[in-house]
Amino acid sequence: MEPLFEVVVFLAIATFGAALARRLGLLAPILLVVAGLALSFVPGLPHVRLEPELVLVGILPPLLWVAALETSVPAFRLNLRPILLLAVGLVIFTAFVVGTVVHLFLPELPYAICLALGAVVAPPDAIAATAVARKIGLPRRIVTILEGESLVNDATALVLLRVAIAAATATAGGVGVGYVAREVVVATGGGILVGVLGVVVFSWLHKRITDPLLDNALSLIVPFTVVFTAEAIHASGVVAVVVTGLGIGHRMPLLLSAASRLQISAFWRLARFLLEGVVFLLVGLQLRDVLTGLAEPFGFLVGITVAVLAAVFLSRFVWVFPATYLARLVPRIRRREEAPPVQAPIVIGWAGMRGVVTLAAALALPLTLAEDRPYHRELFIWLAFAVIVASLVGQGTTLPAVARRLRLPPDDAVQDALSAAAVQQQASRAARDRLEELADTVPAAVADRARRVLENRTNTAWERLGGAERETPSAAYGRLRQEMIDAEREVFRAARDSGKLPEEALVRAYRDLDLEESMLRREDEE
Repeated sequence: MEPLFEVVVFLAIATFGAALARRLGLLAPILLVVAGLALSFVPGLPHVRLEPELVLVGILPPLLWVAALETSVPAFRLNLRPILLLAVGLVIFTAFVVGTVVHLFLPELPYAICLALGAVVAPPDAIAATAVARKIGLPRRIVTILEGESLVNDATALVLLRVAIAAATATAGGVGVGYVAREVVVATGGGILVGVLGVVVFSWLHKRITDPLLDNALSLIVPFTVVFTAEAIHASGVVAVVVTGLGIGHRMPLLLSAASRLQISAFWRLARFLLEGVVFLLVGLQLRDVLTGLAEPFGFLVGITVAVLAAVFLSRFVWVFPATYLARLVPRIRRREEAPPVQAPIVIGWAGMRGVVTLAAALALPLTLAEDRPYHRELFIWLAFAVIVASLVGQGTTLPAVARRLRLPPDDAVQDALSAAAVQQQASRAARDRLEELADTVPAAVADRARRVLENRTNTAWERLGGAERETPSAAYGRLRQEMIDAEREVFRAARDSGKLPEEALVRAYRDLDLEESMLRREDEE
């Protein structure tokens, strides 16, 4: 019972912390990390050691899976060049910069193990970056680039980490170019192959399943199946999950029924909320263990920590600006993409928060080097932990203020609404044509009712172009209908309590009313 009790305690703390963060207007990942830091020294609190396998195989895949499902494949493809420059180029650049800095402080260590630490701290976190970006309302293209970077950069870092560890622990002969090339090809190519296979297999299964519960269960199984398959052939599970998620997410309207899509969306929103909360809480709770293993002099510890933090922070800016503007010296790119304002690379450079993957990778560092030679493993774990906390608390809390101060041009809300209304007009025309084809097969009253629904949907789309100073007809209808639903619900409840209505009938009636109310609330949010 004790492990189950601990899980419930951490879920409760994570839920309360997220609620408090919303109440205070803070970002939940940052508040939960700080809470974990404080709770790590509370006597009697359950002691939890974060196992790297749990994070890399049990927590990261479902989080990447749901992020990939929600990612726009056309937008991802359109921004593929900046995404790969960040997710591959920047990760490798940061790893070598940090590795060089650490080697200057610890010249007695092999460069390979210093590079391994660089790979550990190089990738920004998939959860933190997107949570912050969406919370503060960054422009859509920047959010897409940050999301795309966070989907791919873990794979780059973990492959580089695997190669660096192999070089640091190798005995005679070391690690040659052939080994590195083979690792990259197997990890990347194998991950893509497994991911494509996952798209084919699970698309076929989803297409043939009609029960929403079974669709939901299959959706839960997919990321773990893909990861285990990729790991079995020493390929990148991260790449495999991302490819499968992008492929299935892009085709989801063709594979799943509306009921299945709604249920899967609700399930993964809850799963992501709980996983993200517990993950950041557990990161903070590791502080006590990290501090216990340190044996270096305080002055040296401060110096190398500051140097690594500076290397991680500055290397991102040193890479982002040339990657943004030098690429546009190429005529083909310059014709296709106009140069973004200088505020864009500043915000992207500032959004480099690290998270749980960095800590998990640090805990996966080898206990000894080649020939059982010891090294500063506990120091490396501390440096990774310091990067996580400093980036989350420092950059995460200041990113909203930086974005506001820079006055980054927002997306054109009017143009977005105009585009949506124009497409809705085309969709309504197609629906109307289909309705007229089938009008003779249904009673005239039914056809008239369908025409009114279609007209209301079209009008709602165009109403969003109006100002917010007065209530739109759709908003007035929603307010009126909400009052009517509340009245209906009360009558059904009273009938059930008096014994006039069986519980099963009440459940069906409530379900219909709840569905209609959820639609009204969705329209209000838009």
